[in-house]
Amino acid sequence: MTTSPSATIADLAERLLRHTFDAEPLEATLTGFREYDPLLADLSREQESRLAVQRAAIRTEALAVDPSTLTDQDAVTRAVIIAQTEYVDAGAAAEALEYTAAAFPVSPSSILLAYLRMIVVTDEEQAVAYLARLRQIPRYLEQAEQRLAEGRASGLTPVAHLVQMAVDQIDRYLDAASSPLVIAPPADWAGAADWTVELAQVVTSEVNPAFARHRDVLVSEALPSGRGVDRVGLVHLPEGLERYRGLVRLHTTTDRTPEDLHQTGLDVVSRIHDEFRVLGKSLFGLTEVREIFDHLQSDPALRWGSSQEIIDAAERTVRRAEAVSSDWFGRLPVAVCALEEIPELEAEGSAPAYYMPPALDGSRPGTYYTNVNKPEERTSFDLESVAFHEAVPGHHFQISIALETPDLPMIRRLSLFTAYVEGWGLYSERLADEMGLYSSDLQRIGMLSADVWRASRLVVDTGMHALGWTRQQAVDYMVENTPVAPIDVEAEIDRYIAMPGQALSYMTGRMEIEALRARAESALGDEFDIKAFHDLVLASGALPLAVLGEVVDDWIAEVS
Repeated sequence: MTTSPSATIADLAERLLRHTFDAEPLEATLTGFREYDPLLADLSREQESRLAVQRAAIRTEALAVDPSTLTDQDAVTRAVIIAQTEYVDAGAAAEALEYTAAAFPVSPSSILLAYLRMIVVTDEEQAVAYLARLRQIPRYLEQAEQRLAEGRASGLTPVAHLVQMAVDQIDRYLDAASSPLVIAPPADWAGAADWTVELAQVVTSEVNPAFARHRDVLVSEALPSGRGVDRVGLVHLPEGLERYRGLVRLHTTTDRTPEDLHQTGLDVVSRIHDEFRVLGKSLFGLTEVREIFDHLQSDPALRWGSSQEIIDAAERTVRRAEAVSSDWFGRLPVAVCALEEIPELEAEGSAPAYYMPPALDGSRPGTYYTNVNKPEERTSFDLESVAFHEAVPGHHFQISIALETPDLPMIRRLSLFTAYVEGWGLYSERLADEMGLYSSDLQRIGMLSADVWRASRLVVDTGMHALGWTRQQAVDYMVENTPVAPIDVEAEIDRYIAMPGQALSYMTGRMEIEALRARAESALGDEFDIKAFHDLVLASGALPLAVLGEVVDDWIAEVS
């Protein structure tokens, strides 16, 4: 029996999904695919090679399907399959495991500390599987150490400053009064007491010693060989610029060069500075950008008085956005956006906020995490723009709506393309201004602050990883050109060092979504419907930017 082209694409989409989860079982659990609960990723080179062969086979079969024989949706799915396998290959070629040790969840030890605590067990099977997963931590960390050793042997060394951050994070974990990995047992389970005792024993006798050994290896082997803060970029590694170009492709889903993106960043920063001059004059009587920034950074009235103030303000902002969203979106997510503090163990050096998607099995809601660490050092004027980006109408809408679209293959309901995901988040910050959501001009200047922050990322990320900037050069540029608090600048620059190319996705994606909207508005005139446009962009799931452009062009042709 001959398999239909659509059936072939559906099969390939499912194979790619399983391939993705085989590579990252912890991600599968957090997404709601609980059959992966007993597993942690295999970090060996052998597994990496097996996965590469699988991706190549999936891509070859997808390329063999004639897109003209497919429905519109299946043709989009085919394009997603091909692009995803190509971008993952580009990321794998960077060999990040060879030189990545940091306190960000791209480094193996930090991945465990950031994500295991989020797992919720709802029955005995999941509880038993959680113990099995914890027992794999020694193997997992040993493989991470082996990959770092292989990197050192070939000249691929981590940044010593980030290694020390990883060591410090492990020390905080080991010194904590209670382990965040000791999660709650299933409710109303007769075996809860015995399981809790066993869980504590596994953490004490197997997990903690593994983290302690890993910490000692980082100190004795990775730290002495680490690069200094004057050589933080990938360009300083063997074939570093080519590695970076691959990561740029992965994170932007474009063929734009680091040099082009660097210049774009400089140009966009300049334009946003002009907007600052207008608002700065009306708010503070200041027109010099540096004076405006200094005022925003130095005025004690623009700092928080307590952690609770931050949480309360974030809650009000998110709920206010939810209340008016039906005027701008034809479809709203069913899932409610929860709000929580970033845990203390993770807060030091973390971003001001982030969003964690809901689990498909309902065990965990979509959650907006806010950093309330050292509130007196955190600026208050940018809280609303961050909430609009991370929560509503940003990542919570984008991710939840995709997950709640059952007629899409699961591979398209997941957030695989950073430029699309972060582009929508940044687009949402400006959209919130159109929606009348900013409570004051002071919060609108926070929107500009967030905007110039993301534009400056194009400059500093490419500056470090392609042009050879030092860490201090990157810090100085961002301090000089943005009103971001120094505490956040330092953390952000370290994040860009640890995650090369990821920071480029925000402004690249936002500019493309804005360009597509402008194209649709120009082509359709009075027929343009902002609700329909937003529904189209979100209901299509996560897409490479080029594929998103094709979807929008098809919609324009259909409406015309």
